[in-house]
Amino acid sequence: MIQVTSHTELHLLHPGGESLNLGDVVPLLKQIRQLGSIAAAAQHIGMSYRHAWGRVRTLEQLLGSELIAKSRGRGSVLSELGEKLLWADRMREERTQLSMASLSKEVAQELNKLLGGAGGVARIHASHGYAVDALVDALAAQQTVADLRYRESAEAVAALARGECDIAGFHLPTGEFRASCANAFRPLLDDSRHVLIHLTQRKQGLFLPKGNPKEIKGLADLAREDIRFVNRQPGSGTRMLLDLLLLKNGVDPALVHSQASTELTHSAIAAFVASGMADSGFGVEPAARQFGLDFVPIVDEDYYFVCERAKLNAGALRILLDILLSDAFHEVVSQLAGYDGRRCGEIVSVRAGLSG
Repeated sequence: MIQVTSHTELHLLHPGGESLNLGDVVPLLKQIRQLGSIAAAAQHIGMSYRHAWGRVRTLEQLLGSELIAKSRGRGSVLSELGEKLLWADRMREERTQLSMASLSKEVAQELNKLLGGAGGVARIHASHGYAVDALVDALAAQQTVADLRYRESAEAVAALARGECDIAGFHLPTGEFRASCANAFRPLLDDSRHVLIHLTQRKQGLFLPKGNPKEIKGLADLAREDIRFVNRQPGSGTRMLLDLLLLKNGVDPALVHSQASTELTHSAIAAFVASGMADSGFGVEPAARQFGLDFVPIVDEDYYFVCERAKLNAGALRILLDILLSDAFHEVVSQLAGYDGRRCGEIVSVRAGLSG
């Protein structure tokens, strides 16, 4: 099967005409921050000290400001500008990663449809999730095209009801809020026509900067005036769940949402917190681990796929189900932080799944 990749770059342009690709210096700056030494950083990435120092000096001259500062007892540390360059690169990656990956997959899907994939095409509309990404990779290994569209949970299930996809992915919390959240899906699903497939149980919780400098202990602290919060978009399943959790903790969701920025994915939320632009966010644990954040688990939830019973054992859906039932895929899912893949591939009735 044909695979398509894409990437973005940030170039610093000087009025005099000089240009520098930020990606050429970011790996060096990351190691300087971690190791506290230009020499150690250069050795770590396989670069001579002279070359590394020259690259830093070139960028400093282009920007007209220092990137490295000496700190007694700490060696070389990044200046405020140096830290901001790393922030810029993180934001480049996370703000464009999902859209560029979607573009690459869409191009690859259309080419493979035309050329004819041995395993056919699985049209998937789903709420964003790391286990879903892993499934797409596993399908590709089976020569099956995954026509994946990330959407809000209710939109994904509605698309299935309209016949726009073969399978839809959504998530529901365990415990007291399950019934309230399930109400969004009940009008769209028919127990005699549809069936649920368990993908994983996962944890959602608070993203906090390493060391938790604002001493945030739980959801009630999000109402504090000194806390900057980054939120998921209105209508998302995570946003709906967070509102219910805030009310339970005596917090008016409007107080939290009124000044909060919004992002479309768990990884974008984590990048926002890691950049220092927010003091907290809410999402799944792998995103927090990806960006070196502290994570406070708040709630467990089940992630399900739903499809028509009549199509479950035919074509691309049969290949998909075989992957979900395999020991190899169970291990992949269980290796994700806060994910449990032991029930992966389990068939559940709509009534039982929505009620928990």
